[in-house]
Amino acid sequence: MVEAAHKFKLKKEDNVQIIAGKDKGKRGRILKIIRDKDRVVVEGINIVKKAKKRRSKQDRGGIIEIPSAIHYSNVAMICKKCGPTRVGYKIEGTEASTKNKTRICRKCKEVL
Repeated sequence: MVEAAHKFKLKKEDNVQIIAGKDKGKRGRILKIIRDKDRVVVEGINIVKKAKKRRSKQDRGGIIEIPSAIHYSNVAMICKKCGPTRVGYKIEGTEASTKNKTRICRKCKEVL
């Protein structure tokens, strides 16, 4: 039986802080979200070395450093006022056509 992917409250280009693991406390921007594995790739976090083969004269081969994926539960969204926080939702409007769903900070209720 295949499990369904979780609903992510994070989006690409969000600024997040690492709350667990070897890079705890570091901040970065989400580059990629891997929904089926519940993982995110954050810029400058969880750097691993990878051997890359030379493809052309301009493309250099060798050992390169790239950011690797970490579990989404190890990152927290950054609020401009409070710092790392959880994400909530606020639905405005009553009619189905005018409903507007926005992400808010759970601590200060500010729009993220």
